[in-house]
Amino acid sequence: MAEISINITKTLTVAAIAYIILVFLFYWLAGDQLHFRQSRGNIAMEAAEAGTVELVQGTVVEQSFSAKIQRLQSVSVQWGTYYRPNSGTVYMELYNQLDGSLIMSQSFDAAMISEGGLTTMAVETPVETVYDVPLLLRLWSDSQPGSAVSPLMSFSATEENFSLTLNGAPSEGVLCFSASGEDYIWTGLHYWEFAAGFGALLALACVMIWARWKKGKHSYVVNALIAVKKYKFLIRQLVSRDFKTKYKRSVLGVFWSFLNPLLMMSVQYFVFSTLFRSDIPNYSVYLLIGIVSFNFFSEACGMSLTSILGNAGLITKVYVPKYIYPLTRVMSSVVNLSISLIPLVIVSLVTGVRFHRPVVLALFFLLCLVVFSLGLGLLLSASMVFFRDTQFLWGVFSMAWMYATPIFYPETILPDEFKFILTINPLYYFLKNTRMCILDGLSPEPVAYFQCAVITLVMLLVGALVFRKAQDRFVLYL
Repeated sequence: MAEISINITKTLTVAAIAYIILVFLFYWLAGDQLHFRQSRGNIAMEAAEAGTVELVQGTVVEQSFSAKIQRLQSVSVQWGTYYRPNSGTVYMELYNQLDGSLIMSQSFDAAMISEGGLTTMAVETPVETVYDVPLLLRLWSDSQPGSAVSPLMSFSATEENFSLTLNGAPSEGVLCFSASGEDYIWTGLHYWEFAAGFGALLALACVMIWARWKKGKHSYVVNALIAVKKYKFLIRQLVSRDFKTKYKRSVLGVFWSFLNPLLMMSVQYFVFSTLFRSDIPNYSVYLLIGIVSFNFFSEACGMSLTSILGNAGLITKVYVPKYIYPLTRVMSSVVNLSISLIPLVIVSLVTGVRFHRPVVLALFFLLCLVVFSLGLGLLLSASMVFFRDTQFLWGVFSMAWMYATPIFYPETILPDEFKFILTINPLYYFLKNTRMCILDGLSPEPVAYFQCAVITLVMLLVGALVFRKAQDRFVLYL
C-alpha cells in the first residue's frame, strides 16, 4: 500500500505540474484570439442598387450611424466609376457626433478606384470609445465634373439609426458601407482567474482521490490507471496485433495509412472541386482534414464495435479488465491517425498553408475526437454483445453521419432549415475548430474549447457507465 501511495502521489504531482505548463502554453499559443473576437456588431455592406451623386469638389456625402463594436478597426465604402478613368483625391472621415472629434481619416487616389471597388479607412490601434455612439461618415473630394467617382447606395436597409444626406439634404436609403472591429472576450479577460479556479477544483479532486486511496477505499479513476499500468504489456500486444492484422499480406503494408487519405482526397477533390472550390480557400487541405478525421473516427468506432466479441476466447479464459479491448482498438487507430497526419502536413506545405502558433492547438481537438471515439466505442462494443444487429445499424448510421458532416462540402451550402444538423453534430465542432487552427492560423474562441471538452467528456462518461454496468453479463452472451 505504501508503494502504491507513493506512485499515486507522484502521478498527482506530475499531473499538477503538467496542468500549470499547459495553462501557460495555451495562453501563449492562443494569442490575441484569447482576448478578442470578430465583433458581433459589425455592419455588413448592403448590396448596391444605385449611385448617390458624382463626388465633385464642393459635394459632400454624409452617413450617420452607430455600431455596437467595442474596438472599431475599419470602415469601407463601395464606389461606382461610371466605367471611365477618373482623377482627383477622395477623402473619407469619421467623426464622433457627441463631441465632434475626428476618429479616423484617409485619402485615396480616384484613379485607383475600380467599378464596384472598395476604399477602406483603417487604424493601427483600434478605437475603443465609440460603442453604440452616433457616428458620422463624411465623403468629399477635389475631383472635377466628368472625372469624379460616386459612392454607391442601397434602398433596402431598414436600420432606424441610419441616415444619409447628400449635400446636406436628407435622402432615402443608406450608403454602401461596412464597419468592422473586435469585441472583448469575457472569459479571455479573466483567463487567469478561470485557470486558477479550475486548477483549484482539480487539486481538490486529486486530494480527495488520494485521501480515499489512503483509507483503502476504491477509486474508479485510480483503479483504471493501475489496471492500464498492470496490463501495459498486454495492451502493447493487442495494439500491435490489430495494427499488423490490418495490413496482413498487404504489399504496401503500413504505407497504406499514408497513401489512403491522399488517394481519397484526390478522388473527392476531382469530383467536388468544381462545385465547391470557389467557396473554400485551399480546398485540398480543407478536404484532407475532413478525410483524415472522419477516417479515424469511422475506423476507431468500427473496430471497437467488435472488440468484445472478437476477444471472446480471452475474456472467457483470462481475467482482464474488459475496457482494455475497445481501448486497444482505439489506440491502434490512433497509430494510423498519426501516420495519416504526415500527408496532411505535406499537402499543407505544398499548397502554401503558413503554419502559425495556433496550429499546435489543433491537437486539442484531435485529442477530443480520440476520446469521443473511445466513449462511443465503449457504448457500441457493449451494445454489440447483446444486440448483434448493432453492426448493421452502425454501418447505416455512420454513412449518414458522414454526409451530415461538412467533410467535402462547405457548411454554407446547407439551407437554413437544415442548419440544426450541424448544431447537434459533435464531429462538426471538432472539424471546424481543427480547420480554423490549421487553415486560418487562428485560435477559436475559449468557449469552443469548453464546448468540445464537454461534448467529449459527456460521451466518454455515458460510454463508460453503460459499459461498466453491462460488462459483468458479457460472458453470458459470448
